[in-house]
Amino acid sequence: MTAARHDVPEPDAFTRTYWDAAAEGRLLIRRCGACGRAHHYPREFCPHCWSEDVTWELAGGRAALYTWSVVHRNDLPPFGERTPYVAAVVDLAEGPRMMTEVVECAEPAAGLELEVTFRDGVPVFRPRTGGTAA
Repeated sequence: MTAARHDVPEPDAFTRTYWDAAAEGRLLIRRCGACGRAHHYPREFCPHCWSEDVTWELAGGRAALYTWSVVHRNDLPPFGERTPYVAAVVDLAEGPRMMTEVVECAEPAAGLELEVTFRDGVPVFRPRTGGTAA
């Protein structure tokens, strides 16, 4: 019997566009045509002005580390095999904050410059070459 996985998305009709792009190595966000603000996680309306005039936009993949926690124990498969890992919130260059994981990072620091990479079709972030904390 295979253990249930808790790290794979369950796309629905609306989020399939996001997950299909991620599987191809592209990070999408949503932008509001009414107020111009970007947001993430994908929603069918703008969380800032409630307009339904929102469209998909390709994000540049740059971010800064906002906050993080190093997880040393997680019993849900396959996270136990990955411990310790860095659960994080990053500020995307386009404005929104995004929950993610930071990989390939020995010393997380607030403001650390990051770039998106993809693991099994899921966006994660790693330090940019030459990236420093702000």
